[in-house]
Amino acid sequence: MTNILDLVARILISALFLLNGVFKISNYDGTIGWMEGFGIPGILIIPAIILELVGPILIILGYKAKIAAGLLCLFCIATAVIFHNDFSDQMQLGSFLKNIALAGGFLFILINGTKDFSLDRKF
Repeated sequence: MTNILDLVARILISALFLLNGVFKISNYDGTIGWMEGFGIPGILIIPAIILELVGPILIILGYKAKIAAGLLCLFCIATAVIFHNDFSDQMQLGSFLKNIALAGGFLFILINGTKDFSLDRKF
C-alpha cells in the first residue's frame, strides 16, 4: 500500500505544475507580460515552462526524482518570494504559503526518494 500511496502523492504534487506549464504555453504572451510586471525578464518563461513540464513527469515516473524535486523545491521558494510577497493581500499570502508548502512536499521527495513504483528503483 505504501508504494501505491507514494505514486499517488507524486502524481498529486506534480499535477499543478503540469497544468501550469501547459497554461504558460497557451497564454505565452500574457505570462511574459505578467512576469515582466514584476521585473523578471520574459525570456525566463522558457526554463520555467521546461521545468514545470519535465520536472513533474520525472517525479511521476520516479526517474531522477530527487533532482527534479530539488529543482522544483527551489522554484517554489523563488516564485513565492518574487511573485507572492504582498502579505497585506490575503490571496497573495495564501499563494505564498501554498508555494512554501509545495516546496516542503518536494523536499520530502528530495530527502526520501521514491518507493518501488519508480524507474529509479527499477534501474
